[in-house]
Order: sequence, then structure tokens, then C-alpha cells
Amino acid sequence: MRPRRAVSATRLPHEILKRVFSYLYLRDLAACMRVCRHWFSVLEHYCSPVWEYHTRREVPDSALSDPYMFGELTSFKEKLRAFHFAWNPKDSSRNNFLRTNGKIGVSTGVHAWEIVWEGPLGTVAVIGVATKHAAMQCHGYIPLLGSDDQSWGWNLVDNQVIHNGTMRPYPGTNNPPKYQPLSYAYYNLTLLVELYFEKGSEFLGVAFTQIPPVKLYPAMCAVYGNTEITLIYMGPTIVG
Repeated sequence: MRPRRAVSATRLPHEILKRVFSYLYLRDLAACMRVCRHWFSVLEHYCSPVWEYHTRREVPDSALSDPYMFGELTSFKEKLRAFHFAWNPKDSSRNNFLRTNGKIGVSTGVHAWEIVWEGPLGTVAVIGVATKHAAMQCHGYIPLLGSDDQSWGWNLVDNQVIHNGTMRPYPGTNNPPKYQPLSYAYYNLTLLVELYFEKGSEFLGVAFTQIPPVKLYPAMCAVYGNTEITLIYMGPTIVG
């Protein structure tokens, strides 16, 4: 009898690999995609059953059934990624209510978020990024995000960017248009270099440079009651 030839893991059928990958932790899937082209082809598709399995295991049913939670995201991979990069109820003012979310900070790479501010802006409406040490609450109607050296923000009300309490006009053009509620703003973070904003397809210029080598999280600051802010992580972006 001839000895049975060993089957390489890089040659296993897709259906078997999908079952194996479903039992792995999410952090291990990224490593699996770098093993070989065969494994990469199993995981690259956004609609792969592997991503559906992990999404249903990680994301609460209340979030998956929420019509506003994921906006126009259709694939399970996009939903899973958006869930992990969303607002975190543990890092917010006690006056805020957040739908079920997760939290992942970023410290390397290029990342983009889409934000929609629904309802009036009020006197303070700041979006940006912050470290885990940034202040979460204060008294008075002031732009908390950007008030210390742990956060960077753009106040949509008066077109000012703020860091460590220092404000300056942004965008750097004469009479820049004000942000309107229900319009889309994008902010892109190129770690460890710069933070810049876009409105629709319009590039508004670099807001901050020399971002320090720390883990940063998307953040917002508001004072107007009943305001709703939607944030969607768009993933790594292509520069240039």
C-alpha cells in the first residue's frame, strides 16, 4: 500500500477553509490573508460566509436590525468593520445616548470616517479625533473636543479647528461655506502625519500636521439637545 500523500493547508478547498476561518479570532484573519494567494482569495470577498459568521457572532441583533446603524453598507465585512470602529458608550458624556457600538482606535496607516450631523448644530458642533485620555465632559457651552492636548477638532459652527485650546480658521479660504445639517463630511487621518477633512468630494485642506504617535479614536462634541450624529468607518483610503 502506498503511503497517503499529505495535503497542504494552502491547497485545501475553499469550503473547508471557510469553516476553519470561522473559528479564528478576527485579529488572526488578517494574518491568514497574508499566508498565500489561495487563503487570500477565500477572505477577500466582502460577502464571504466567513464574514457573515463573524458579523452575526460579534454584532448584536439590535444593531444589525437598526435601519440607521450601517447606512448604505450592504456586505457583512463592511458592517463588522463599521461596528468595531463606531462610537463607544463607555467613552462619552453621561448626557449622551449611543446605540450599541464597539470601539477600535488607530495608530498607524491612513483611515477615513464619514459623518452626518442631523438636526441643528447649536453653538458647538465639533468633529475630530482624540486619545483615550481626552476630557469627556465639562460645564458650559464650549468646544470640549480640542480644548486640551489630547484631542483635535473642527467646529462646524464657526469653521475653526481647535487643539490644546488654540483656534484658527478652517478651511483656509475667504468666506468658506458653513456646514449644513444632513450633509456629509469626511475626515481622513494619516497617521502619524496629518488630519484633513472633505465635504462630499471637496477637499478642504490639511487641518492638523505632526499628529503624535499615539492611538486615536473618532470623536465629537455637541451641546444642542436631541442632536443625532452618525459615524461610519470607511476603512483605509488610497492616497493620491
